[in-house]
Amino acid sequence: MLEDLTLKLDKALKKITGQGRLTESNISDTLREIRRVLFDADVNYKVAKQFIDDVQVKALGKEVLSSVSPGQLITKIIYDELTLLMGGKNSDLSINPSGITVILLVGLQGCGKTTFAGKLAKHLSARKRKVLLTAADIYRPAAIKQLQTLGKQINVSVFTIDGSKDAVKIASDSVAYAKENGFNTVIIDTAGRLHVNEELMNEILAIKNNVNPSETLFVVDSMTGQDAVNSAKSFHDKVDFNGIVLTKLDGDSRGGCALSIKSVVNEPIKFISLGEKLDSIELFYPERLASRILGKGDIISLVEKAHEQFDQKETEDLEKKLLANKFDFEDFLKQIKMIKKMGSLKSLLAMVPGLGSQLKNIDVDDKQLVKVESIIQSMTKVERKNPKVLNGSRRKRIAVGSGNSVQDVNKLIKQFGEMQKMMKAFKSMGNRGMMGNLKNLKYN
Repeated sequence: MLEDLTLKLDKALKKITGQGRLTESNISDTLREIRRVLFDADVNYKVAKQFIDDVQVKALGKEVLSSVSPGQLITKIIYDELTLLMGGKNSDLSINPSGITVILLVGLQGCGKTTFAGKLAKHLSARKRKVLLTAADIYRPAAIKQLQTLGKQINVSVFTIDGSKDAVKIASDSVAYAKENGFNTVIIDTAGRLHVNEELMNEILAIKNNVNPSETLFVVDSMTGQDAVNSAKSFHDKVDFNGIVLTKLDGDSRGGCALSIKSVVNEPIKFISLGEKLDSIELFYPERLASRILGKGDIISLVEKAHEQFDQKETEDLEKKLLANKFDFEDFLKQIKMIKKMGSLKSLLAMVPGLGSQLKNIDVDDKQLVKVESIIQSMTKVERKNPKVLNGSRRKRIAVGSGNSVQDVNKLIKQFGEMQKMMKAFKSMGNRGMMGNLKNLKYN
């Protein structure tokens, strides 16, 4: 995510890192390079110019403390300005406290609205909202079927009117249906439309006027850069949305859309959507993305993801097993399934400070987790609980059953044995264990 932008900014900042002090000259040289980086990233021209001006004013007015290098200071100023550029702080969804919350999704064709509708429905369902999805895209043949499939996967009802070609009626009837059947949240998926199509833009405005949504979210493919920002301006002029969703951010290496869109339309980014998995949705925190862009990771989001997927009681039980050196392949399999729900390995590792840039040219293959999972699933319960019984013939059977080689099975068993030895060493040292330390992490 935004790898090119991160690497180019890092390269630009290295030029000032070795300087003994900040001067007008070296600040100017560094910012000239950063301006070039922003233009390469397809950041809006006016936004990039204002950003550079703001950084320059603050950099020239700062004294470098003895404990802070010029590189650290300019990086901190850029981090602060990037955070402000993307909104300054997190902006929550507007939830109707006394009635139905209606969320209207709008955007261009192919921006990922339908997939995001499913993700948002799952996200809100996990937070005790009773969600109804509305299929109001009457133009794309597979749209209704896609939303029904997503609804089935996450156990969320989908409202449709068979054969109807009236998107306004479908939307308004779905809200009435929700009121009658105890739903407190309606997410309306609409057809993708070009801002130059007057008829379709009038239709989305009519839907908005009929359902009076608590939120109108503009869903945008972040990979389309300035085109996305320009369409956002046109949509905002017509529909007056009050929040932005950035989809496909994991495939965007440049970052022009993410850095420009808030300033151009003056509406907050509320969610980012990563990949196709229905769990891959994040609340947008400007300071966290600024940290990722500068290669500093995002450990807070990583821990939050872990807390969402790891059951507290299971975590405590796991810690006890680890410390008692009773962690077996059954426990290992549970952890793999939880980790897979958190997202791709590369995206998770990139949240660890310092690892993002190092992963640029490294192939972190999620298929390795699938391989490990298949090997463990080919073991009997006895073998998972007691790896010592895994003799040659058992290993051969497991290899055949999982579609892997005996060498793969041997490698996993060896690595598992080494992990158990490590945990035994921790126990003898009186260490409370990694899981215990994670629980006590605090962030200011």
